[in-house]
Amino acid sequence: MPELPEVETVRRGLNQTTLSQPIVGADVLLDRTIAHPALPTEFVAGLRGLAIAQWRRRGKYLLAELVDAANQPAGYLGVHLRMTGQLLWVAQDAPLQKHCRVRLFFPENRELRFVDQRTFGQLWWVPGDRPPESVITGLQALGPEPLSDDFSVDYFARWLRGRQRPIKNALLDQSLVAGIGNIYADEALFLSGIRPQTLCARLKPKQIQRLHHAIRDVLQTAIANKGTTFSDFRDVQGINGNYGGVAWVYNRDGEPCRVCNAPILRLKMAGRSAHYCKACQR
Repeated sequence: MPELPEVETVRRGLNQTTLSQPIVGADVLLDRTIAHPALPTEFVAGLRGLAIAQWRRRGKYLLAELVDAANQPAGYLGVHLRMTGQLLWVAQDAPLQKHCRVRLFFPENRELRFVDQRTFGQLWWVPGDRPPESVITGLQALGPEPLSDDFSVDYFARWLRGRQRPIKNALLDQSLVAGIGNIYADEALFLSGIRPQTLCARLKPKQIQRLHHAIRDVLQTAIANKGTTFSDFRDVQGINGNYGGVAWVYNRDGEPCRVCNAPILRLKMAGRSAHYCKACQR
């Protein structure tokens, strides 16, 4: 599933390509991709004639702020890529991808396509008289952004205190911090020298501080590398992310650690893979 760096990469690309152009039409090719309104025809009608003022990101969600012809606020377009979703900015006469689910048409023969092989991705049209949190499932429950001041060491320590669950599982909890998934949880734990099985309650203040710093460091590095592509992720131009080539542990089980040459190990935790170095993470 795309995580914060991948979604942030898409957001930046969308802000470079799609702004201040009216949506002249749309085509929904798979009805269940539209989470709101109930009828895809209402989704199309609601967006027609509106323009995107800017794209924002909240956790792994994308939110396009919409404006009308008078440049007045007119609601939101929400997107969650889920496991395999892609937003691609292409010419309207470009060959249609096999798994294209939604097409948004813009002037000058351009369109934004939502392509999703596994069909778990969702789109929402939120009318202008409603806040996005009232319509888009999951937004209200999100914790602070990991690169924001709200995600402080003090907040992090308070949240972890006394919790009898593995730290890897805690980092995947979007109510703790928004946007971190399997890839960057593994990477941050490696950089902080903490094994994924360590219980939150057993973490010492210095470990929590190191982990807090590592989370920010690995996310900033991944954003600079335009995210990670192991299978499906692409930016809006269809280009792969580069972080996978420099990952410390994620998806490298059996390969030598980049620091000590010990083999990277993999284990299952709550149905997810966790990768770590037994020597570097004590």
